[in-house]
Amino acid sequence: MSGVTVSFLSGLIFAVGLVAGGMTQPAKVTGFLDFSGNWDPSLAMVMIGAIAVYAPFSRLAGRSRPILARAYSLPTRTDIDWRLIAGAALFGIGWGMGGLCPGPAVVSLGAGHPPVLVFALAMAAGMYLYKLVETRAPAAGDFAPRPADVPMGAQGTDY
Repeated sequence: MSGVTVSFLSGLIFAVGLVAGGMTQPAKVTGFLDFSGNWDPSLAMVMIGAIAVYAPFSRLAGRSRPILARAYSLPTRTDIDWRLIAGAALFGIGWGMGGLCPGPAVVSLGAGHPPVLVFALAMAAGMYLYKLVETRAPAAGDFAPRPADVPMGAQGTDY
């Protein structure tokens, strides 16, 4: 089976799981996020169920690398900066207001509901704006030390 076929089938299974778990229903998601009102804990049960199935099978598989790749592609950055916090806040606000996050929104596009289409267009516009801003940002980062700020003998130190 080719990598494209496996990727498609994995995405299909993921989409079915999102639909079955209620993640494509904005009212269910906002109900889960509404702790002060009529809280709906069912999505927490879906998450706990997914972890309960995944964790033991992941442990049993004991793979040091993925099946269709040479290595896992994991982030290497560990710092928490204003961009991470702002992005997380925007994501959370959007998830709370719209009841959708990117994965379920893409799955829900198949239904053709106007609110989902608006959400997907806004998501695409946000990605475009991010790319536009990111390409104009300094390559060394927003808070890279100036040469005058680096102590003597510390050249080559990775900040």
